[in-house]
Amino acid sequence: MVPVKGLTIEQDFLSGEAATSLHLPETGDHSSTLTLQLPNWGLQVRFLPGLFLCGEHSSMLGHKRDSAKPGGVSFSRSLGSAVGGGVSSHNRTTGSDSQSVGYVASRRLATQSHMRKEPVMSKLRYVGLDVHAETIAVAVAEPTGEVRSVGQIPNRPEAVRRLVKKLGAPEQLRACYEAGPTGSGLYWQLTALGVACEVVAPTLVPVKAGDRVKTDRRDAEKLARCYRAGDLTAVWVPDPAHEALRDLVRAREAAQQDQLRARHRLGKFFLRHGQRPPLPMKAWTQKYLGWVKTAVHFAQPAQEATLLDYVHEVDHAAGRVERLEQAIDAVVRTTPAPLGTVIGALQALRGIAQVAAVTIACEVGTFTRFRKATQLMGYAGVVACEASSGARTWRGGITKTGNAHLRRIVVEAAWAYRHRPALGSALKQRQVGVSAAVQEMAWKAQHRLHDRYRKLLGRGKAKQLAVTAVGRELLGFIWAIGVHVEQQARASQPRAA
Repeated sequence: MVPVKGLTIEQDFLSGEAATSLHLPETGDHSSTLTLQLPNWGLQVRFLPGLFLCGEHSSMLGHKRDSAKPGGVSFSRSLGSAVGGGVSSHNRTTGSDSQSVGYVASRRLATQSHMRKEPVMSKLRYVGLDVHAETIAVAVAEPTGEVRSVGQIPNRPEAVRRLVKKLGAPEQLRACYEAGPTGSGLYWQLTALGVACEVVAPTLVPVKAGDRVKTDRRDAEKLARCYRAGDLTAVWVPDPAHEALRDLVRAREAAQQDQLRARHRLGKFFLRHGQRPPLPMKAWTQKYLGWVKTAVHFAQPAQEATLLDYVHEVDHAAGRVERLEQAIDAVVRTTPAPLGTVIGALQALRGIAQVAAVTIACEVGTFTRFRKATQLMGYAGVVACEASSGARTWRGGITKTGNAHLRRIVVEAAWAYRHRPALGSALKQRQVGVSAAVQEMAWKAQHRLHDRYRKLLGRGKAKQLAVTAVGRELLGFIWAIGVHVEQQARASQPRAA
């Protein structure tokens, strides 16, 4: 402790409460830390240098200016019923007349008007939902910090409605569940009930390496806890128009995969029995299919029945693909802006026809939700994986952790940039009605991506690696065109009065 000459202590009784006032002398060095023991009151008051300037208010300790003392400033703080608490301040007054500072430490209730009010605790309740086909496990993270399980409810609209009513006001609820095969029906139902809901990416949910117990209750509690902490990543939920068109595009993709499998079965059947066309011809052309249906025969009835079934399956798969492509063409013609405009603008790029443009537009959704092109590349999973630490840097192949449908269609379109820049008749036809700015971007993409492909081949890279790198840069041009078209469509919309 530092002894201070001239320090006086007074006792005062204000409104029946005892208080101890400390008066520092008008002169002397007050730059040191002063400590005063008050054993009768069970208090220890410390005065720290450089904490406050004379005459200034402190919102931290609830200080106030005492106008009753001319030329002086009085600071006070309620200590409540705390024992051993301290008040800290420092006198740095300047002037000529009667400079004194009074420091008051008193036992008062914490509800005094000069006390700083604590922030009001948030009343939001975070709800974690582990959704299955028949049941939903529910957990709630309370405003007090407690995370508790609410139980399990049937995955039915009426049960969800009763749950929301039980949990309280919808505006105070924040719900989340993992994206999965149950789709976005629960999202739209909760949104209609007034509950803010998000669908999160299951692959980005934090996982504890030592946790070996997994149940629906624990999963729901983990979702509620992580959602409150902000550790979950929300995914884009398509609106009904996007989702309907996306279902149609994915149905066509599934039919195309079935067609490929049917062709492989028939081709391997011919290979096992030594059946080959007499003249060289490309497989699965009209000429090849004519040879299969007229010239190929087997002596055994069982093999003849097998051949008929395989051929019928190939024709059936081809008919499915054709019908779905016609349906896509009919829907695109009636798709309103900005989705329809984006689909038309993307077809200005080489290698992207109508089916590819529709697939990209449906899988991406709105391009403006990505702030930069690299975010779209990461969304497609075509950025390089990395494991770097300190001075060591290592990068490997692409992550493949994004949207597989988007990645497949973009890499497939990137093969068109092996050829030197040119405008064929089909590409010219697709660019009719497209703005000059979009056509300029598409022409720039042809030059840049073709040069990129040639440089990578010159460095000894395999064709597949070079095309994947070109596909990654092609996503940059796709993002630029999509953002440009969406911004133009938004600017052309009439503003509300």
